[in-house]
Amino acid sequence: MAETHSLQELQQQAAVASKVYVQRDYNSGKICKFQTKFPSELESRVDKQQFEETMQTLNNLYAEAEKIGGKSYLEGCLACMTAYTIFLCMETHYEKVLKKIARFVKEQNEKIYAPLGLLLTDPIERGLRVVSFTVLEAHTNRGYILNGTGLVKSSVLYRE
Repeated sequence: MAETHSLQELQQQAAVASKVYVQRDYNSGKICKFQTKFPSELESRVDKQQFEETMQTLNNLYAEAEKIGGKSYLEGCLACMTAYTIFLCMETHYEKVLKKIARFVKEQNEKIYAPLGLLLTDPIERGLRVVSFTVLEAHTNRGYILNGTGLVKSSVLYRE
């Protein structure tokens, strides 16, 4: 019987076949926004609409992180008044949204991309320059196969 594995096991056990990068969109200035154009390398792997929803959600989350409002001004004032020691016991709005983005990326990998043999990398790991998708290729000699539902451990191990 086939047994499904976690994302960390997928990264360790599966070989990287290739990487697909979605570049940052600088048309709106220095705002952190990524292109939503569907890369041709992913056409056979993921639904175009799902890809666009993921990219749009990432763009919306980064817009939320960079939004300046009353809370941001209050954080700045408190930081100045406490010689920035306030940040030892309090997270900034930006840090909170970055954690939210990390959870979103993990959720997308678990529910959508890992079963398709892809891994979405958090853009913060690439310095907010690109969003990268790692295309995984299963090692049959390690007992892993890529089927229609995802990367699973085969019940039959192949010998070299």
